[in-house]
Amino acid sequence: MKTVRRLLYREVLVAVALVTLGFVALFFFFDFVEELQSVNHIGALGYRIPQALIYIGLMMPSHIYELMPITVLIGTIFVMARLAQSSEFTILRTSGLGPWRALRILLSLGLLFVFFTFAVGDYMAPLADKTAQLLKARFQGQVTVGKTGAWLKEKQAYGNYAVNVGALVGDGTMKDVRIFEFDNQGHLVSVTLGQTASFGKHDDWLLSSVDRTEFGATEAKDGRVDRVFATNFRWPTSITAEMVAAAVLKPERMGTIDLFQYMQHLSSNNQSAQKYEIQFWKKVFYPLSCLVMVVLALPFAYFHFRSGSITSYVFGGVMAGISFVLLNNVLGDLGTLQGWQPWFTAALPGLIYSMLSLTAFTWLVLRR
Repeated sequence: MKTVRRLLYREVLVAVALVTLGFVALFFFFDFVEELQSVNHIGALGYRIPQALIYIGLMMPSHIYELMPITVLIGTIFVMARLAQSSEFTILRTSGLGPWRALRILLSLGLLFVFFTFAVGDYMAPLADKTAQLLKARFQGQVTVGKTGAWLKEKQAYGNYAVNVGALVGDGTMKDVRIFEFDNQGHLVSVTLGQTASFGKHDDWLLSSVDRTEFGATEAKDGRVDRVFATNFRWPTSITAEMVAAAVLKPERMGTIDLFQYMQHLSSNNQSAQKYEIQFWKKVFYPLSCLVMVVLALPFAYFHFRSGSITSYVFGGVMAGISFVLLNNVLGDLGTLQGWQPWFTAALPGLIYSMLSLTAFTWLVLRR
């Protein structure tokens, strides 16, 4: 069985790698065509073709993460169908390779794809995506979120804060920062405006070119307003760089730990965290879909192919993989609108395709 396992591992790994490379090359071309619209039109420093190529290259780990279930399905279907067409799988069956043993071999291979997908999506893709955005911001000048910037809230023992970050600059600092301070009764205490802000080493922000306005106590009714200008201002806070990046960048580009910490921050400040909870559970369940795909591909080894018919089955695998990605995205948005449980919303596409794969395995392999 070691020889059989080595044969299947080698064939599937090579096929999945080639399919992934083909899809990545296709996405690289599409992204490059899209980025050509920005070349020579961003920033005074110049956003040229070499910078665009680096930016697109840094976005590839995110595409690999999104494509892994599709490429695993297509590559495994191709190998299973080719082995069936050449009667090699029939020989393996007569040599003692039963359905359950073949399933165990493919599941163990699927676990390798699960760990690889998790590593890419949780470590490589977030780091590469953040680097790409900051690289582009170095030439564009900043990374913004619409016209109002990014809003965050923090609850502290002596009051509540609403923070607005206008943009992220290329070196990781924040621009056009506004901090609104409220007391425990909800009254506005102060407004602090800073042209730029950076993250300190001791749970604080260091603001520069500060314009701070302090309002007198409401009980005094004296209407006193104090305005202070300062070169620097230190604001103690537990809002980290990852939380600001989560508010500015896309949540699906974050790592699992960063998503969990940001969810806890939103929940502790009485903010809706459902969108981030769905993304968190997607991060948990999405790599497991590689196991579903290898099970879905196994029945193709038990078909009898004619010459040229293998292409139609591979095309069917492509359509099945695309439908899984579409279903995953649609159910995520639908779960947000309908208020479904985040874990159920994230797990539902995998559950549906698990039922399909197990049904196909039972009907086409065990019964026939």
